[in-house]
Amino acid sequence: MPQIRPGRTRSKRNNRRVLLLSTMKPQDFNVRPAEPKSIACPDCHVWRRIMGDTDLKIREHCVSDCRAKKDEEHVICPGSNTVVVINIDVKQWQAKQDRLLRDAMPSENRRAAQQFYKPLPAPAAPVSRIKAETTLETTRQSYLAHRQGCIRCVGGQHCQDGATLARRYVLAVQEETARCEARDELERQKQRTARKMTAPTMRKAQWAKRGGQAVENANNSCSERMAGSVSEFRGPGLPLLPQDVKRHDRRQAELGKQYAERSSAPSAA
Repeated sequence: MPQIRPGRTRSKRNNRRVLLLSTMKPQDFNVRPAEPKSIACPDCHVWRRIMGDTDLKIREHCVSDCRAKKDEEHVICPGSNTVVVINIDVKQWQAKQDRLLRDAMPSENRRAAQQFYKPLPAPAAPVSRIKAETTLETTRQSYLAHRQGCIRCVGGQHCQDGATLARRYVLAVQEETARCEARDELERQKQRTARKMTAPTMRKAQWAKRGGQAVENANNSCSERMAGSVSEFRGPGLPLLPQDVKRHDRRQAELGKQYAERSSAPSAA
């Protein structure tokens, strides 16, 4: 990266004016360490270079940037050679300006200050390193599956994973006898405990194993159904005929006469 040399002050004179950066707007000057210093002249409001390394002054310039015509002289801006004093925290000003630039940037052009990359998924562990429930059948199936797909496991030779699976299978075969004996011993112990139990104690243990109070409540809620009764799921049996047939017939005859009188009244009108 080329080295940025500070501008050389060509004149030791100044206009006896002192300009404090704290009195100006933050966007009217640039004092970034890696960039040439510049400022908007307070008189002509045009960006000008700040010359010097320790004694900072606005570079001498004209009021207009246009070239002077023949037999004309440039008019020097009153803001030339103004002493500039940096009385602000440059780091804090730079952070604020970067935030303003980032906010003013269109949303499609913005980038996060810190990039987050999605980590690659870790490779799956080989079968020989997977810790699972080791039984005789699972270890046998794992060993046979590896032997079938591995070209290095031929005859009595094994690769590193094949040797691990083979040792696991042999260990499972050796432990299977002890496991079967432990199961048989546990079953015999249960049978001995059952023989020592008395009838009430055995009955209590059976009730606790099969459900206990819930089963007893369901058993007590059962009741015998009377012969000819209708199930509660079908509803009660309702009568299909009236209780007093003669009274029902008289009532129907009266209703028929009333209906005939109502029908003849509108037709006579």
